[in-house]
Amino acid sequence: MKLKDGSLANPTGLSDLLPSLFWDVDFANLDWEADRDLIVGRILEAGSWPAVRWLRSFWGDQAVRAWLEAHAGARLSPRQLRYWELVLNLPPKEVEEWIARAKNSLWEKRFQP
Repeated sequence: MKLKDGSLANPTGLSDLLPSLFWDVDFANLDWEADRDLIVGRILEAGSWPAVRWLRSFWGDQAVRAWLEAHAGARLSPRQLRYWELVLNLPPKEVEEWIARAKNSLWEKRFQP
């Protein structure tokens, strides 16, 4: 079955653009309701432009915005957060806090002397 973005739907109901993002799980067993946080996080963090477009058309910008706010930026890079700040009209002060928190994380400090 073709989705309105032109991609094919998998038995999971998810786009055929997504399986490569889930190399560590059985994509056929992913369920939108049960695995939504994993699916959205992977798409926003590492998804291709078509995958991001699919997410926005499938779930809607308001839901993506609410998800980002609920997950405090969800470990996205500063560049990704700035993009979503502009596209979804996220509060700049909140995005600044997410970026500052990310820069202070142990993961980000691994390359600092």
